[in-house]
Amino acid sequence: MKTSVLELVREYGPFPEVECVHGVTYDGRAVWFATGDRINALDPESGQIQRALSVTAYAGTAFDGRHLFQLAAGRIQKIDPKSGRVVTTVPAPTQDDNAGLAWGEGSLWVGQHEGRKIHQIDPESGAILRTIESNRHVTGVTWAGDELWHGTWEDNDESELRRVDPRSGQVLERHLMPPGTAVSGLEAGGDVFFCGGGRSGKVRVVRRPRKGM
Repeated sequence: MKTSVLELVREYGPFPEVECVHGVTYDGRAVWFATGDRINALDPESGQIQRALSVTAYAGTAFDGRHLFQLAAGRIQKIDPKSGRVVTTVPAPTQDDNAGLAWGEGSLWVGQHEGRKIHQIDPESGAILRTIESNRHVTGVTWAGDELWHGTWEDNDESELRRVDPRSGQVLERHLMPPGTAVSGLEAGGDVFFCGGGRSGKVRVVRRPRKGM
């Protein structure tokens, strides 16, 4: 399998009072990123934070076209992005090892960091519908069209993005992040990926690889 180094397109941040970027999602206009006690809406054109929602916001963030979903320890919060109100919560797969979060195929997909897994779960009940295994620490998770991607982050701060078969977990593509960068949250947006930069306090944009690369 060929590997390539991803092209860094843009960096946002670091931002005032942001110590760590966790989950990242995109609603078609704003890039939302979690920073512990709030979810921030970033204008990708200006690079400015437009507004913030005061909710517990560690680990992954997702958007289903109407609501935001945010991991918070052992639960997943469903949030109205207009008011910031938590509409409901469902159990997360684990109490403290949940990482990335994505919406796809009518389900939520939750990365398990140390457990090296991705769980497909029912957004209404939190029931686990399917689990696929990885041989790397899983961070951000995203669907890019009909493709399932996830980030990795190993102990030596090496990160890559991987496209995997959503049924078997087989790695179909792997691409290295630029040197010195790592991936916490991950979200596809057109021809790019938005990547949370962990304790760098940054959100980075990398070019989505063309098929066959």
